[in-house]
Amino acid sequence: MTMSEAPLRTPVLFLSHGAPPLVDSALWVQQLRTLAARLPRPRAILVVSAHWEAAPLTIGSTDSRTPLTYDFWGFDERFYRTTYHSPGAPDLAARVEALMPDGTPVAHDARRRLDHGAYVPLTVMYPDAQIPVLQVSLPTLDPEALLALGRRLAPLRDEGVLVIGSGFTTHGLPYLTDRRPDAAAPTWSAEFDAWAHECFAAGDVESLIDFRRRAPGMPYAHPTIEHFAPLFVALGAGDDPEQRPDEAIDGFWMGLAKRSVVLT
Repeated sequence: MTMSEAPLRTPVLFLSHGAPPLVDSALWVQQLRTLAARLPRPRAILVVSAHWEAAPLTIGSTDSRTPLTYDFWGFDERFYRTTYHSPGAPDLAARVEALMPDGTPVAHDARRRLDHGAYVPLTVMYPDAQIPVLQVSLPTLDPEALLALGRRLAPLRDEGVLVIGSGFTTHGLPYLTDRRPDAAAPTWSAEFDAWAHECFAAGDVESLIDFRRRAPGMPYAHPTIEHFAPLFVALGAGDDPEQRPDEAIDGFWMGLAKRSVVLT
């Protein structure tokens, strides 16, 4: 990341990334490539993924030689051979640490490279792997605290950094009875997704924050909440959490809602 170049303000994304086999979905690949083509090409990418919870905030490896984190099981062997040799981002790591409040501990894990919440969508969006990428952990699942974290990260946008919260709009894996990619959405998934759409359209952040009590389809849509949590980092990094985001991707995969949004 060359900080001396002219500033380039980037948007913020919340992506429903799914499991590695999503790359076999021609529709999802097309949707994600179309989204990437609309964005200014970032100088660096910062990802907060549902698949890495660690407190305090932990900064992952900045060495591109560190292996990817294959944090899944039960898939075809080819998914464990996926590579994504994006450059490390030590300058971005230093900036993230500097943006945290004084006295707030920040950890480093030199063994932790990108997990599938980060590299799976990036292999579609930026397949040349030429943009430096850094992943940081979810230090909490509290929506208010994650909004505050997003606000801390927002200045990176003026430095050409694309901030991505990577999760899934619904993630009730234990309650899926049909795991075909084109399976119809269960009622709990469809209702939660429709509710999320209404909240986005109304800029109703208060309801989104209180999704565990207010959203239909709970707790089936999110029996654990880590896949919805990255949304709040993205909302915090946006200009206004109450903005009406561009709902760039919708629909379902394996019955799960893949709604993804772009925030300015």
